Amino acid sequence: MGLKDKVTNKKSSKLSSSVREINDHSVQSNAESSDNLSSLMQKSRRDSSAESKLSKNIATDVQTSGKTSNSLPESLPKDKGENINKIKSLKNGTIDIQSSKEKSGSLSALSKVKESDKNSFSSIKDGKQGSISSNFNMTVDVRSGNSGHTNAKEPRSHVSYKPEKWMLPQQAEDTLTQLNLAIVGHVDSGKSTLSGRLLHLLGRISKKEMHKNEKEAKLQGKGSFAYAWALDESSEERERGITMTVAVAYFDTKKYHVVLLDSPGHKDFVPNMISGATQADAAILVIDASLGSFEAGMDGNKGQTREHAQLIRSFGVDRVIVAVNKMDAVAYSNDRFNFIRKQLGGFLHSCGFKESSLSWIPMSAMENQNLEASPSDTRFKNWYDGPYLLDAIDSLEAPTREFSKPLLMPVCDVIKSTMLGQVSACGKLEAGALRSGSKVLVMPSAVVGTVRSLERDSNACTVARAGDNVAVTLQGVDGNQVMAGDVLCHPDFPVAAAQHLELKVLVLDGASPILVGTQLEFHIHHAKEPARVSRIVSVLDPKTGKVTKKSPRCLIAKQSAVIEVVLHKSVCVVEFSGCKALGRVSLRSMGRTIAVGVVTRIIEDEG
Repeated sequence: MGLKDKVTNKKSSKLSSSVREINDHSVQSNAESSDNLSSLMQKSRRDSSAESKLSKNIATDVQTSGKTSNSLPESLPKDKGENINKIKSLKNGTIDIQSSKEKSGSLSALSKVKESDKNSFSSIKDGKQGSISSNFNMTVDVRSGNSGHTNAKEPRSHVSYKPEKWMLPQQAEDTLTQLNLAIVGHVDSGKSTLSGRLLHLLGRISKKEMHKNEKEAKLQGKGSFAYAWALDESSEERERGITMTVAVAYFDTKKYHVVLLDSPGHKDFVPNMISGATQADAAILVIDASLGSFEAGMDGNKGQTREHAQLIRSFGVDRVIVAVNKMDAVAYSNDRFNFIRKQLGGFLHSCGFKESSLSWIPMSAMENQNLEASPSDTRFKNWYDGPYLLDAIDSLEAPTREFSKPLLMPVCDVIKSTMLGQVSACGKLEAGALRSGSKVLVMPSAVVGTVRSLERDSNACTVARAGDNVAVTLQGVDGNQVMAGDVLCHPDFPVAAAQHLELKVLVLDGASPILVGTQLEFHIHHAKEPARVSRIVSVLDPKTGKVTKKSPRCLIAKQSAVIEVVLHKSVCVVEFSGCKALGRVSLRSMGRTIAVGVVTRIIEDEG
């Protein structure tokens, strides 16, 4: 089978999340609509000439709606029920957006942002559409499928939740455990080439498709990019020679069904990389062993090796394979490998990675050395007798899943079908389970919908459980009521939406001092919002966690602290003690990650 049947490439971005609107002219059954959706998702990253071949009966009218960094409202919206965002220009792969959002249901008591906060956000631009705050009582429209009363201010305790039998995995089911594996690292370290080579070796890319990539790459004078083009399919990615979005692919090892998340390495696309990191159970940190290249990646100002390592750790990834790639460029030198291990190892330990959670794999993706089998090059095998890459993947500890908790699924991407009147939300289930017919609550829009169908790995499925990456087709939900950064949850156990949060953070190396009033980019799961530091509560001892100073004037690099932030608009959030995936945050400023942390408290403002 070809790559188009085996590999699904989806664009998952907080700053440029895309919503593709499809006008379907003839769909006769649920099965047909599922097939059409699957075809669309597999080809959504191809250019328009390829998309025109999807079906004779489907005419596509692509529109996009979501959050981008290049066009953001300069002030808070005056109308809480409707928020219109327009993006005027196309820069660095950002998609032109013209979207409108109309809230439905009874939203009688939206939270208000104080005038001082309005002023503080006047210089921050953001393209995310309006959301609602946690501090209000909200009656869900009965017509949307729920006759109960949802109180986002006081979510019900999970102690009262009892999962049904079908929600729990059975021993007789899939023998392979799913592992969401992010590929991260400095730009040009060989991440996409490694991913493409693995897919080819494991039969996920046909010889015909590989030959096509090789031919096209040579015509553009980029013959060495042939494997990377298996994942970098857009014309702009190929022309620039860099990955710009998170590409998703699948392969099986002896132990795992791997969902591969190939992330961009360029500093301009770190927010896109974050989208992949938030879904990962483990990561492969790809290092370029070439002289000067490793050092460039470790540069505190321009290198992305350090920032990527800090980010994946901040989002809960603690199992990492360090793939020291391009060893052929240094003649498979043992000394070079040991130097990199010593230099990088110390930094990873300072980020909180334990040595027992790190695997160090020297390799060459281009020459297929130490990927699926032990090295064959004499210069290499004379000194290396450790595991190869696929062995290292199988040696990773199996992730734990929250099967017995209520549904939580952060949305990373949205697909709309106007003709069918349905919308599909894509993401990873962090907790709970779904099946056809399940009722779900979309937060923060507070609309209840019904699951019409599910897709996993581009194939229809009947049940999805915690850890699965799925596309959930919903009925009863308008396309403008769900977007990237939202969360699907159990109607009886709504996730909170909040604007004012208390955080416990670690200020990273090289960060400028953080003051009260400092404006930041706030990232949590797939949501991104402008934020302002409203209070610095205390500085903490990094070893004991005890307060060493109250109300300091500022925070500097390497300090741990408790702070409060006020967001431009509300985001779906859970305190870290309740759900780690929805309680981890990163704070960015001037194109750099300056602090990472967790949500310790949701603060309810008066008025």
